[in-house]
Amino acid sequence: MDSSIALILLQDGVVNGAIYALLGMALVLVFAVTRVIFIPQGEFVAFGALTLAMLVDGKVPGTAYLLPLLGVVCLALELLRALRTRSAAALPKAFATCVVLPLALLWLTVTYTAPGNSLWLNMLLTLLLVIPMGPMVYRIVYQPLAEATVLVLLIVSVAVHFALTGLALVFFGAEGWRTPAFVSGQVDLGFMTWSAQSLFVVATCAILIIGLWLFFGKTLYGRALRATAVNRRGARLVGISTTMSGSLTFTLAVAIGAMSGMLIAPITTVYYDTGFLIGLKGFVGAIIGGLASYPVAAAGSLLVGVLESFSSFWASAYKEVIVFTLIIPVLVWRSFSTHHVDEEE
Repeated sequence: MDSSIALILLQDGVVNGAIYALLGMALVLVFAVTRVIFIPQGEFVAFGALTLAMLVDGKVPGTAYLLPLLGVVCLALELLRALRTRSAAALPKAFATCVVLPLALLWLTVTYTAPGNSLWLNMLLTLLLVIPMGPMVYRIVYQPLAEATVLVLLIVSVAVHFALTGLALVFFGAEGWRTPAFVSGQVDLGFMTWSAQSLFVVATCAILIIGLWLFFGKTLYGRALRATAVNRRGARLVGISTTMSGSLTFTLAVAIGAMSGMLIAPITTVYYDTGFLIGLKGFVGAIIGGLASYPVAAAGSLLVGVLESFSSFWASAYKEVIVFTLIIPVLVWRSFSTHHVDEEE
């Protein structure tokens, strides 16, 4: 290996690591606020990539039909809650968000979709179709189990992963999809040449990470999520709704997943089950951060990306094994360096 090959591998590792960093931070966010190890994070990566690819191809994506289906389930749960509590105050809002909005997006998608549409408008429509699934999944699956143990929530997350993978196969099919590059050309940085697409991915990830930092540090809702992450019981005592926090957290996580999927769609062919492996590598980065530290999770995810890139050169058949083996010494180190505390503490 000479220096030119090493620089190319480093570029590839940084690009992949930036995507893993976004996913790792999303996993840390979800776990800190809701205690959910969000294994289905990768499925929303696939949803974002496949939805954009089908829109670019002039086809109505499966998410346009999946969203109303999830909305009907959410509305049914809200009706049951209204009957149980004998209070219908929340039903108008539930009907608007669970039925009216998904049907409006379905109509917009069917009306708008055609070959040759703007890639950027297709990206916006993709976000509109995928992001509402976050609070819906939280309402259907996790909100009724908000007080369950971490182990129960983990088992449920595994079940949600398999359910969403099956739905992806039904609504998107088994074939792989790719999208055109968002930007084309090469950028000469002096010591090496980067593709404009790679720089776009890294820059977009950096902007999103900075945006998350500003959201948590400068906004009321961001501070509410931080308070819930520090102490859920204390957050409830000062009037912060943990239900709102959970719904907002899942909305952010799914938005990050959809953006990550759109960013990788021009780089690799995406299948209905591709997201799981990508999300799992983000999970390795989150584990390096102890599912608590955003900067360490981001740095760990970059390490995973670089390690994967160089492993693919030296031992391509074992690159996944090498990447996932990284988690073993991290877990051993953390088992000796941390002390057990109760969940609420």
